[in-house]
Amino acid sequence: MGNDVFARLEQSLGELKKQRGKNKKENRMAASPDSVAGGFSLGAFIKRYSDVIIAFALVMIVIMMIIPVPTPLLDLLICLNITIALIVIMSTIYNEEALDLSVFPSLLLVTTLFRLALNISSTRLILVNGYAGEVITAFGQFVVGGNPVVGFIMFIILVIINFIVITKGSERVAEVSARFTLDAMPGKQMAIDADLNQGSITDAEAKVRREKIQREADFFGAMDGASKFVKGDAIAAIVIMLINIAGGFVIGMVQRDMEAVDALQTYTLLTVGEGLVSQIPALLISTATGIIVTRAAAEGNLGHDLIDQLFRNERIFFIVSSVLLLLAIVPGLPGIPFFCLAVACGFIGYNLRKANLEGTEPTPEEREVQAKTEATRPENIVSLLQVDPMELEIGYSLIPLVDTGQGGDLLDRIVMIRRQCALELGLVVPTIRIRDNIQIKPNAYIIKLKGMEIARGELLLDHFLAMNSGTVFEEVPGIETIEPAFGLPALWIPESEREQAELNGYTVVDSVSVLATHLTEVIKQHAAEILGRQETQNLIDNIAKTHQSLVDEVIPELMGVGEIQKVLANLLRERISIRDMATILEVLADYARATKDTEILTEYVRHAMGRQITQQVTQDNTLPCVTLDPTLENRIATGVQRTDHGSFVSMDPDSMRRLIQSLNVELEKLTSMGYQAIVLTSPAIRLYFRKLVERSIPGLIIVSHAEIDQSVEIQILGVVKI
Repeated sequence: MGNDVFARLEQSLGELKKQRGKNKKENRMAASPDSVAGGFSLGAFIKRYSDVIIAFALVMIVIMMIIPVPTPLLDLLICLNITIALIVIMSTIYNEEALDLSVFPSLLLVTTLFRLALNISSTRLILVNGYAGEVITAFGQFVVGGNPVVGFIMFIILVIINFIVITKGSERVAEVSARFTLDAMPGKQMAIDADLNQGSITDAEAKVRREKIQREADFFGAMDGASKFVKGDAIAAIVIMLINIAGGFVIGMVQRDMEAVDALQTYTLLTVGEGLVSQIPALLISTATGIIVTRAAAEGNLGHDLIDQLFRNERIFFIVSSVLLLLAIVPGLPGIPFFCLAVACGFIGYNLRKANLEGTEPTPEEREVQAKTEATRPENIVSLLQVDPMELEIGYSLIPLVDTGQGGDLLDRIVMIRRQCALELGLVVPTIRIRDNIQIKPNAYIIKLKGMEIARGELLLDHFLAMNSGTVFEEVPGIETIEPAFGLPALWIPESEREQAELNGYTVVDSVSVLATHLTEVIKQHAAEILGRQETQNLIDNIAKTHQSLVDEVIPELMGVGEIQKVLANLLRERISIRDMATILEVLADYARATKDTEILTEYVRHAMGRQITQQVTQDNTLPCVTLDPTLENRIATGVQRTDHGSFVSMDPDSMRRLIQSLNVELEKLTSMGYQAIVLTSPAIRLYFRKLVERSIPGLIIVSHAEIDQSVEIQILGVVKI
């Protein structure tokens, strides 16, 4: 078997991408008593009759557009309009998420309608009486200094800011938010279902989260349309102003016999005052709209988020302070303002740095409490349950093999190993986690599968491993060791002896190749354990891209994923490649109706993959092997017993001992001639003979006549008898 091992060794040497759950604060609920000491409560009355009050208010807004409103009442309603706008913008500032004010789209419609009703009422009073109350007069006289040109310019500027800057931006953000929210709904729903299936959340929590997702989609969809109200209101304000000025000028000259200049002065001031009175609340509402649709990734209210995020890095303020000091000393620029601001920024930066240093140094008591808190968190306990599919632990002396800065190429070798396993076995090896372990020897390494050690070895980084392949005619001095992949005697030799060892007939490899070869062999030996149901499903999903009808025929009508996984694992256990998934599924589709025994189905698959098996075991189209005596084959066939848990061969211990002895003798003869250890049997007993000897002689190649191509010349070099 030595030549076989060296062939495999040389072949291996040559071919070597929290949840974070974010906990929102609980909604604050203000409980107001229905009565105070048995008396009347205004809050309870409003809450009880809120639907009637809102319906009445909407009707009154519409009536305002038709019936003239007295001047004192108009003043009160204009002030109420400003008050409502202030309440709305303050509410949006203190929101922690958009759904805290989910009624905002409807509120936007009501406030816009109310503002237009006030515009119509004030326009009626301006054109009819030439006077529209104290509020409008004050804005026309005091705010703009009685200058209609200045007032007109201020009004135009406010409209431009509202219409072009705030309204346009809010409209675009609302449109994009609505589209992205709708696109993200399926993914969010799937995430909730996954958390529910894993037990991370309860049914009630899942229901609440689903309702929240639906409300978010409805809210942003409504905001996409409601933002058009603000845009239309800004356009209406410009049109109303032009109508007021033109209409007032005509009425003043024609009906009131006013001079052209007086008419223009009077009605323009009143119109500008009315426009400013309406545009200030409109600007506030537009700003509130922009705030609420841009609060996508907020974790607190707007004030807290601005302070926390703008004042988090002291370096920013130190740099700004330096730039301002530089501007303060530039000739021609006002130095005092820049100097004062530079001092202020420097003071802010100093205090931020001081606070950050104090915050990063917890007291011993705080550290102890924090450690206990972290240790008892459920998510920290759950993370301990995670088991890596494959791990490679290395001593600290082997870290240079992984560190690319020190010339280590182990990571590249592992990539090549995974590619090699995919090509040779059809197996996608999971990501191999590499970590250092100070508890093992500095030069040692451990290979783990699903958290359990399956192999280990030791390396000398500054040495080479020299192995005697049977052609050595002169030995070289070195440190005796055992090659870890195949258990062969070997020597660790210094680099200075490498060339001489190769000349003397040794096979010489570097330490990283030793580790890579060992890892490759371990993966091949445990390929059946690496392949789980999820890995099988991934292989099925891949073949379904090109053979969907074949997959649909087999799964789930004939076989489940678990049954297919067992067939594939049986093949990998004897190092038969499962890369040709199409052929495997074709055979299963043909025979799965007749039997559900995965071991029998595996034999059918092996027959269909005869060319591949033939190529693996033949040399120059010749199969040197040992075979079984016909009497022994009959005895094995008659000793097969079938149960619900599979089939096995019943054989007494003495016969079993003699069988193993005879088999070892014949295999030694075969390997002494330089051939692979191969046993050729009849198709009927191949499976059961393998079960008999697999524990005593692991890795033995056992093939049947049905798996060998007819063109191959079979050389029987021994017969096993008992």
